[in-house]
Amino acid sequence: MAERQEQAAPDAVLTRIGQVVMLHHGGDREEARRRLLDLWTELGEDGDPLHRCTLAHYLADTQDDPFDELAWDLRALTAAEEHDESPAVRALYPSLHLNLAADYVRLGRAGAARTHLRRARGAAGVLGDDSYGDGVRAAISRMELRLGEGGVES
Repeated sequence: MAERQEQAAPDAVLTRIGQVVMLHHGGDREEARRRLLDLWTELGEDGDPLHRCTLAHYLADTQDDPFDELAWDLRALTAAEEHDESPAVRALYPSLHLNLAADYVRLGRAGAARTHLRRARGAAGVLGDDSYGDGVRAAISRMELRLGEGGVES
């Protein structure tokens, strides 16, 4: 009984991350980055891999430099790989790989972009038939068009 209640209890860290993401989406990128970095420090290297994956995933979106964005997206993938038995983490793989593909496109590395795009497509089978899954699948399709026969668009 107590175990069921614990599983149903909201995850306070994910809630905090979500609040900061709303701040970022509201236009305060600098403050969102600062708060997410504070949470990253609070979690530490031994923090829950799902929390670290989620944090790094969103921290990437707050970066100004494409190399910094890539570094955070790679951290997110590494954390996911430490915890990939979780259905919640497996559902993140398509988006994680799609973000890496986009990072590599921005950096002019078409081969690496295509590798992660193939991984995103390969992992997309875990996505639900819902707005999140539809959105990620559509983004994968757009990236496939972008990386078509002509390579990375200029």
